[in-house]
Amino acid sequence: MSPAVPFQLNRMESPACAQLFTEANKTLDNSSILLYTVYSLSRTVYRSQYMNIIINSSSMVPIYEQIVESVKKSIASGELKPEEALPSVRGLARELKISALTVKKAYDQLEEEGFTVTVHGKGTFVLSINNELVREEQMKELENDMQVIVDKARRYDISMDELKDLFRLVAED
Repeated sequence: MSPAVPFQLNRMESPACAQLFTEANKTLDNSSILLYTVYSLSRTVYRSQYMNIIINSSSMVPIYEQIVESVKKSIASGELKPEEALPSVRGLARELKISALTVKKAYDQLEEEGFTVTVHGKGTFVLSINNELVREEQMKELENDMQVIVDKARRYDISMDELKDLFRLVAED
């Protein structure tokens, strides 16, 4: 494993990024969202690889959690490959204009959850993911979300049959 070549931030450099940035601005009302595409070159693969990190400053979700979710999505989609280096903590913090401690907290959480490994002096690298582990985490997250919905339905005195019908209606769309 070799560390990645320094990366650079470009909002509109690639046509795909420009289109994504334009579409993001079209779909948002008055919330401020920053779209950053981080380009990095891996010395072992010799190809350009990108990772989208979307930071919504008006969101109630902490920035470090937004970074964690963006990296997890990139890993799950295959944009980030096993043994590929993530941007350095300081470099990513500089590019996103946030504290290095925020990025460090995100990287620590990714390592704690088994998505990355940090090698002192070398960087943070993507681990081979266990698809069953990813699926289990996704199911756990859905279960938590559904529990919130069930609790709210009980508070509103909505029967489980009505809730199932509503779920089927929403799932059809």
